[in-house]
Amino acid sequence: MTGSARNESTPAPVLVLGLGNLLLGDDAAGLRLLDILSRESEFGEEVEFVDGGTQGLALLPYLSGRRAVLVVDAIALGAEPGTVHVLRGLEGHSLQARRAGTAHESNALELFETAKVLGGSWAEVVVVGVEPRNVKTGIGLSAEVEAALGSAAARAQAVLTEMVESHVFSHTW
Repeated sequence: MTGSARNESTPAPVLVLGLGNLLLGDDAAGLRLLDILSRESEFGEEVEFVDGGTQGLALLPYLSGRRAVLVVDAIALGAEPGTVHVLRGLEGHSLQARRAGTAHESNALELFETAKVLGGSWAEVVVVGVEPRNVKTGIGLSAEVEAALGSAAARAQAVLTEMVESHVFSHTW
């Protein structure tokens, strides 16, 4: 179900933000997930897909006016490579736990912390990602991360569906 009539300056209520670097091996997992989700999406105006790469604070404008944000990324938490992680919220273990993972991860935490200071608030923030094997110069994912993309995409799609349905049913007409 697509949402209400919005003008061009009103952002979609749900943002899917892909983070990563295509030149750093498994760090590209988030960008690959973004590609899968955007190709399979049937949500129309309810969802915007953004390739955030490693832009850090330059992504602040994309967070503004959103009800929910789904971040897809490589997430290094020390699990087996290819493990799919689903982290809910900005507090506690989610983005805080990611400080030591890949080169841009501290920028993701800084991005949301800065947005909150500037008045940003979201009903929900979820991070879905895959544990990387190697984050070093090179193109292409490791076999473990490549094999996990289908499962990660399915989990991310389920979260995205929840976010959209929650927005549609909570929207006052």
